Amino acid sequence: MRVAGVALTLAVLASGCANLPDSSAPQAIGTIQRSPHNTSVAAPAPGREPDLLLQDFIQASADPANRHLAARQYLTKEMSARWDDAASATIVDKIDLITDSRSDDHAVYTVRANRVGELEPGGVYRAVQGRYEAKFSWVKVDGEWRIDDLPDGVIMDRPDFLSSYQRNSLYFLEPTSQTVVPDPRWVASSQDQRATQLIGLLIDGPKSSLSGAVRNELGSEVSVLGPITKADGQQSRVGVGLGGIRVDFQGLGQMSVESRELLAAQVIWTLANADIAGPYVLLADSQPLDERYASGWTTADVASLNPLATASATVGLHALHGGGLISVGDAGVTPVPGYFGASDNLRSATISPDGTLAAAVAETRLPESEPQTAFVVGTYDGNVATALEAQTITRPTWALDGSTVWAVVNDSTVVRVVRETGTGKLTTINVESGAISELGGPITELRLSRDGVRAALIVDGDVYVATVTRPADGGYSLTNPQAIAHGLGSPAVSLDWSTADTVVVVREGSEVPVVQLAVDGSRVDPLPSRNLTSPVVAVDATSTTEYVADSRAVFELKKNAPAGDQYWREVPGLAGSNAIPVLPG
Repeated sequence: MRVAGVALTLAVLASGCANLPDSSAPQAIGTIQRSPHNTSVAAPAPGREPDLLLQDFIQASADPANRHLAARQYLTKEMSARWDDAASATIVDKIDLITDSRSDDHAVYTVRANRVGELEPGGVYRAVQGRYEAKFSWVKVDGEWRIDDLPDGVIMDRPDFLSSYQRNSLYFLEPTSQTVVPDPRWVASSQDQRATQLIGLLIDGPKSSLSGAVRNELGSEVSVLGPITKADGQQSRVGVGLGGIRVDFQGLGQMSVESRELLAAQVIWTLANADIAGPYVLLADSQPLDERYASGWTTADVASLNPLATASATVGLHALHGGGLISVGDAGVTPVPGYFGASDNLRSATISPDGTLAAAVAETRLPESEPQTAFVVGTYDGNVATALEAQTITRPTWALDGSTVWAVVNDSTVVRVVRETGTGKLTTINVESGAISELGGPITELRLSRDGVRAALIVDGDVYVATVTRPADGGYSLTNPQAIAHGLGSPAVSLDWSTADTVVVVREGSEVPVVQLAVDGSRVDPLPSRNLTSPVVAVDATSTTEYVADSRAVFELKKNAPAGDQYWREVPGLAGSNAIPVLPG
């Protein structure tokens, strides 16, 4: 049966699993080495005043188990029967409790707070802003205060939400099946139940804003046969050892070998990035999904679709310095060959994912009445052509195919420049971006995610993430822009994708100039500011390293550095120079 994720509760899968080796009988994930399930929760503290109990109630509301049983303990029996906890889930901060009235046996309090997010069905987080206000009425029942009136839905204080829920990504397929695309969800199940929940959500499909931009091999006709179990006794063919997980699918029909590999990639990367270890024993109607991996798949078997893969390590760091493109290496910095290295008028540049092509915005040095910038595209070593000229052109950004580069012209028009292989001919095509225009401000930055399914934009200083869709007419559209940086504090000036589900942003005039944003807007995390001198003007990033340019130099921040070494280090060769970091993408 399919697993629904409406209230992030776990459905019980139908029984009937396939045989495992005699040495290890199948055991449902949720029952291994667990004591009998106890649905009881702690009762409200006796004798406690209603204002304090209201704080306790809000904290208990972050536990969704058993239809928010922990929170229901604070309600009268009649109110518990009426309360629709699934109506909504609002995340707030800066909660104030205001006494409206109080007597010996009745009290009314108003809760006021800042709304920061909403948790939608399936664990989809949506960043919001505004005010939350609701009244909570209390009465005494057998000498203890209980809520006898409150609005439907739950509210959660942001710290309680972050401690009770975990963000895990489902992975769907990019339209050409070159990689997988994250779809972040917030789940509150225990670790041993998480595999069942995540695979159920995979079967349910991507969230609505992604549904037209990704593929899913686990369609509505697919279901799970029996419980998802531990795979103890299944020895990995690569010596991973005992353990892992076993999933038996049904409804795959005559699915091709290629499609089965893609399905496996979705499942494996979803589980692996939720810290659910392999090997992954995947079955179809109780037979191996693929005979080559009968004893279990590993992430190495689907490495070609690794969502964390990046070309930056092979192409290497570059920079714009003195209007030209230079390569930054251990031996120092050197101009790249040809046009890009010999130029002195480049304002911005980017390199294709494989390092064979480059694109740049160059000053035309024409009179002010004429276009001030030119969009040039060509080979890395300098066989270039001009795609267009305009007053303003944003930093170019490459699509996944490595032959198409995007930019925003004159603060509003999004274009794709397609370079024909062999001839080098450039064709400029407008991208339908009416949803972005409706935001009402100039577009000063656009960066495509490495999987090509999302675009991060700065519109009038605010940060948005939009979905890249491909309508039936063969064109491209930017749809469903969502603000992901409410409360950023100061305008964003530059951004780039760190990973497929995080964006790193440089903001104007702040003591903490660089922050990292979750793609769903659920988190805004400051990055260290040691060694940086305002203004910080540009950022470029990989999945392992962020690079920024400030008023003095180009700096790098390694993500895997020990906590004590988390500070920005000058990039050798770029200290004391007015340079801008350039990476593939």
